[in-house]
Amino acid sequence: MQLNYSFVIPVYNRPDELRELLRSLTALDFERPYEVVIVEDGSQFTAADVVEDFRGSLSLVYLTKENTGPGDSRNYGMARASGDYFLILDSDCILPPDYLRAIDTALSAEYVDCFGGPDAAHDSFTRIQKAINFAMTAVLTTGGIRGKEKSVGKFQPRSFNMGISLKAFESTGGFGKIHPGEDPDLSIRLWKNGFTTKLIPQAFVYHKRRIDFGLFFKQVKKFGKVRPILNKWHPETGSITYWFPSVFCLGFLFALILCFLAPYPYNYMFIGLYLLYFILVFLSASISTKSPAVGVLSVIAVGIQFIGYGYGFLKSTILVNFSRRTPQEIFPQLFF
Repeated sequence: MQLNYSFVIPVYNRPDELRELLRSLTALDFERPYEVVIVEDGSQFTAADVVEDFRGSLSLVYLTKENTGPGDSRNYGMARASGDYFLILDSDCILPPDYLRAIDTALSAEYVDCFGGPDAAHDSFTRIQKAINFAMTAVLTTGGIRGKEKSVGKFQPRSFNMGISLKAFESTGGFGKIHPGEDPDLSIRLWKNGFTTKLIPQAFVYHKRRIDFGLFFKQVKKFGKVRPILNKWHPETGSITYWFPSVFCLGFLFALILCFLAPYPYNYMFIGLYLLYFILVFLSASISTKSPAVGVLSVIAVGIQFIGYGYGFLKSTILVNFSRRTPQEIFPQLFF
């Protein structure tokens, strides 16, 4: 089966970022033609000039609409694309030359209607970007669920790098109105409709995540808030592992209290376990990135990740399950 691919890329006020992505698309090593659909999501600073610069080297469709969020913008683009298999990317990604070839080879060998690919840190990334990438992808932090878990059938693709067939899009209606969280919600609805998802490890992207530690905290806190909402919508997908960041943070507070209240040497026993964990994070990040400086920043990034997600998850769990208000009323900023 020969697939016709359409890239679908929402963009909001990031023309320079899109330029880098389009430049990497021109360097793809792939024989068949493919389409690139850009969806301008109500931007004040549009990418119109950037798109014009690449019209001679890419088959481009440039769409503009009012701001309705990334999920709805992806749906908008897929509904107007000409391909039968859509490749969804965030605008802050850069593709390696063999990206599309890896996808086509994997789908030809074992077809699925939805897949996800991992993200990696490019050598050009800043130290903070590399540290955040480590925190989001390492087995020590997320268990590798964002791109290193080679499971078939229950892998939840992330919308910064995923593919979905026209058939699956039409069957489910695409992404929902929640953000973040629209990608796991879509995966769950795909499963309920009989579709299969999988990870294609070779289909990785360089995900730049142009954020600092302050914005990273806000992002992971939103991730934490979203998960109890998804658990309420899809209770069969709930897992005790979602509690780990909250338990980690509460355990750390307990360990600090023991430092002052428990007799020696028991007062330092639990805090010592946390110290050992962060030493492992430092060593793992330093070795994988070949930079002790990134190792130090990774310790900070991991701490921010656990605190932000753990706080957001605990707060949302209490409000979503013990309030008479709907999730949309409790957290209107998460819905479009």
